[in-house]
Amino acid sequence: MKEEKHVLSLLVDNEPGVLSRIAGLFSGRGYNIESLCVAETMEAGVSRVTIVTKANEPLVEQIKKQLNKLVNVIKVHELTGNAFVNREMLLIKVFAKPEHRAEILRIVDIFRCKVVDVGKEHYTIEVTGDEGKMAAILSLLKPIGIKEIARTGAIALFREPK
Repeated sequence: MKEEKHVLSLLVDNEPGVLSRIAGLFSGRGYNIESLCVAETMEAGVSRVTIVTKANEPLVEQIKKQLNKLVNVIKVHELTGNAFVNREMLLIKVFAKPEHRAEILRIVDIFRCKVVDVGKEHYTIEVTGDEGKMAAILSLLKPIGIKEIARTGAIALFREPK
């Protein structure tokens, strides 16, 4: 069976050790986590964990069942295959030689991102969007010269029915 990316959204108790147990479930069974984001929700004591993993359908079903057995997991949703919105954030520190500055600013404008820091030799650019947008801007900035990047994992929510 073909492995595909799956986005899982978990509501969990906001307590010490919960993330460790979730990560332990994945590593103990040889599953890989491609990205992981955790933050509090509007509900006191509850956090949302967004996990992106690559697996085939039976394996994802097994992962979901095992996650549901963990005491501090309130609810597990698989977003893949449903209408959902997902975003990542990327900070890119790019070499900003005088001859490239105008081109960098055009790229920033085209991708509707922003320069969040300017130094003598570098611009730091903040990009938010989906995985395709991240790949596209990186491919345009790579020839100019990327010094370093920092990237969040995916965050995602179901879309409202129309």
